Amino acid sequence: MMGVINEWLWWDRLWLPGNLTWADLKDTDDFVYARISHLYIIVPYALVFLLVRYLFERLIATPFAAYIGVTEKTRHKEEHSAILENFFTTKSKNPGEEDIVGLSKKCSWSSRQVERWFRRRRNQDRPGVLKKFREASWRLVFYLGTFIGGIIVLYDKPWFYNLREVWNGYPRQSLLESQYWYYIVEMSFYLSLVLRITFDVKRKDFREQIIHHWATLTLLGFSWCGNYIRVGTLVMLIHDASDILLEAAKLFNYAKWLRTCNGIFVIFAAVFILTRLIIFPFWIIHCTWVYPPDYYPPFFGYYFFNLMLVILLMLHMFWAFLILRMVKMFLFGSLKKDERSDNEEEEEEETSVIEDTDGHTKVTNGCGGGGGSNHH
Repeated sequence: MMGVINEWLWWDRLWLPGNLTWADLKDTDDFVYARISHLYIIVPYALVFLLVRYLFERLIATPFAAYIGVTEKTRHKEEHSAILENFFTTKSKNPGEEDIVGLSKKCSWSSRQVERWFRRRRNQDRPGVLKKFREASWRLVFYLGTFIGGIIVLYDKPWFYNLREVWNGYPRQSLLESQYWYYIVEMSFYLSLVLRITFDVKRKDFREQIIHHWATLTLLGFSWCGNYIRVGTLVMLIHDASDILLEAAKLFNYAKWLRTCNGIFVIFAAVFILTRLIIFPFWIIHCTWVYPPDYYPPFFGYYFFNLMLVILLMLHMFWAFLILRMVKMFLFGSLKKDERSDNEEEEEEETSVIEDTDGHTKVTNGCGGGGGSNHH
C-alpha cells in the first residue's frame, strides 16, 4: 500500500512538464537538483529556532523592553467564584444578557457585578504587553535578517531583473547553495511558528494565520520539489519586506511612542499594498501563470503552484482590509492598537455602590467566595 501511495505521490506527471521524468534530473558535476530529502533538516532546525527564540526573548528582548519603558499593566484579579468560573470554562466567556441575569440570581450579585467579573476574568487570560513585545522583537529580527539575506542571494541573478529568466531552462536548473540556505532558514522558521502558534499571542485572525503558515510551507515545499526555486525566492523576498515594518510599528506601539508608530505604520501600509497587492499579483503571479506555457505545456504542478499563490493573495486581501481600517483610524483619530489583536477590555470605575430599598449603602456578599465581601 505504501509503495502504491509513494508511486502516485511522486508520479512524474504531477511534478514535471512534458515527457520529463525524475531520471532526467540526476545530479551531475555541473547540476545539483533539489530533493525532498533535503527538507528533512527543517524539523531539527525548527527546534533550534525555538531554542534561539527562547533565549532571545529573555536575554535580549526583555531587557530591551525595560530599557525603552515597556511595562506590564497591573490587572485586577477578580475574586474566585465557583459558579462563574464553571460557566466561564465550560459554557461561554461572553455570557448573553439572559445568562447574566440567571448567574446574578445564583450568586446574589447584581448584573453589573457579574459583567465586571467576566470582563476582568477575560482580561486575566489575555497576554500582557511584554509578551507581545518579545514576540514582535523576535519576528522583526528574523524578517530583517532574511530580507537582507534575500537581497544578497538575488541581487546578482538575472531573474531578479527579468522575470522571464525564471523559466529559462526549467526544470533543468541547478540548485545554488545560497538558494538552499535561503529556503531552509525560511521553512524552518515557519515550521517553528506552527509549533508555537497555540502558545503565542492569539489574535482575531488566528485561523487565517494557521492557513497562512501551512500554505506557505506547502508552497515552499512544492516549489522546492518541483524546482520552482527561482520564483520561490522572489516570493519570500517581497513578503519579508513589509513584515519588517509591521513588527517595528508594533514595538513602538507597545512602547507608547505613538507618533513614531503611526509614521512607520503608514509606510508599512504603503509597502504592503505595493508588494502584496501590486507586485505579487501583477508581477509574480503573472510570471507563474502567463510565461510558463511559452516554455512547456501546462501540467498539474503548474495549476497547483498557481492555486497556492492565489490562496496567499486572498489572505493578503483580507489583511489589506484590516490595514485600511487601521489607516482610517489613524487619519480620523489615532492608531492605538493592532486591529488583529485580542485587546484588553477597558475597566469600569472601581467605585460603585449598591443601594438597598431604604436608600442605605450596603456591601454584597461574595458569590461563591466562602462568605467573603466584595467591596465595590
